[in-house]
Amino acid sequence: MAKKFKDTKVGKFLLNNGSGIVNTLGDALPSNGVLGIVKGLIDKDESLPPEDKEKALKLLEMDMVEMQEVTKRWEADLNSDNKLSKNVRPLTLIFFSVAYVIGWYLDYSLENITGLLSLIVGAYFGGRSYEKTRR
Repeated sequence: MAKKFKDTKVGKFLLNNGSGIVNTLGDALPSNGVLGIVKGLIDKDESLPPEDKEKALKLLEMDMVEMQEVTKRWEADLNSDNKLSKNVRPLTLIFFSVAYVIGWYLDYSLENITGLLSLIVGAYFGGRSYEKTRR
């Protein structure tokens, strides 16, 4: 769930079609509540032609399904008896954190690893928070 609204399919589509919705919600994390708000904003946006509204709503639906499937996959990992599948997120977080520190210490360019680390940290802690609130 670390993907920002502007990086979703519907966010990219709206940005390319001149809608102001992305400027308002671009950095918001697209939880189900935010995507519900976006649906209402798309319906009320008079700058979008009807065919673009229809396409944006279809892309919004695709983004919602994608997020639900990621959540289901994470829940399946947690319910598995396999220790590796239960620990893949923490191990990935540890690996990239160590790689970042080593890269910083050795004075490497950290642009790529910083982006990956940000994504992993956001997904790990955002996903964990979401899972805990669902229980």
